Amino acid sequence: MADTPPRAGTPVSPGPAGIPDTDLLVIGGGPAGCAAVRMAAAVGMRSVLVEPEALCHTLHRIPALNNVLGGHTTGPALAEAVTAEVTGTDLCRLLLGHRVSALRAADDHVTATLGTGVRLSARYAVVATGVGPRLPRDTAWITAPAGPVPPPLWQADAARAEGRTLLVLGGDRPVGTFLRAHPATRTRLLVAYPAADAYKTEEIREDPRVTLLPVEHLTLSGGTGAPVAAEAVGRDGVRHTVTADAVYLSLGSAPDAPPGDLVRDGDGYCPPAAQHPRVLVAGDLRSARYQRIMTAFGSGGEAALRAYYATSQGPG
Repeated sequence: MADTPPRAGTPVSPGPAGIPDTDLLVIGGGPAGCAAVRMAAAVGMRSVLVEPEALCHTLHRIPALNNVLGGHTTGPALAEAVTAEVTGTDLCRLLLGHRVSALRAADDHVTATLGTGVRLSARYAVVATGVGPRLPRDTAWITAPAGPVPPPLWQADAARAEGRTLLVLGGDRPVGTFLRAHPATRTRLLVAYPAADAYKTEEIREDPRVTLLPVEHLTLSGGTGAPVAAEAVGRDGVRHTVTADAVYLSLGSAPDAPPGDLVRDGDGYCPPAAQHPRVLVAGDLRSARYQRIMTAFGSGGEAALRAYYATSQGPG
């Protein structure tokens, strides 16, 4: 395969029969996948990165960063810097606009089938497809009417939300991101969350703009427009009505693994230790814990080094 990155949608041709197309196949172009190809190139390994959208596209949803090294304080700035480095990596071939429909592992190689039917082979694969948004239908503690799904909190327009009350379903980290990104906003957040989200609310618990609503169940009775109403059942069994100007989601994420030879746990995540030796899982796909940009970078780089040392018979 040529090392020059093709444009999104460019047809892909596999290598000769029996010869791997590349050293490392990286599935997913987020922070973990990008770190994997950079580390691979640093030790002389060729890689192919498959990503259905743009590199680090989810970082563009994060308006404020406070836990990432390098001086980047917004997601878009970090995404632009990472994208520039990866697209300038000579030993990495980018296949943007493609999705892996099946991943198979054999004794001496892995094979990925793209949505176009083309197959790619490599000595090892790093799977870093991350997670996707969890919806009300994916939860047991929310009953929502049929129709439009409330938007995620990261889509909230801070200017339009000024002085209003927003009902937020779930206590996931975008709540804290919204508050950090708009420290002077007078928006009030009513955060309804189940017991499993309690640890996620620690960073917002002392913010005076937040009212925490621990619930056993919540029934959303209106649409997604204003005003909205919901019946909440508290942990003590007491029912009460919650009203707000709009409703948004912060329900966390669900793993987005490609079909094929990946071992999943009960929640759909892919623990690295459970996988075939030639399949290395990195980033948010590993588990519901440690879903941070910095841990994604580290796990992506480590996965590439594991493949390198296994191939070169190096230390460890």
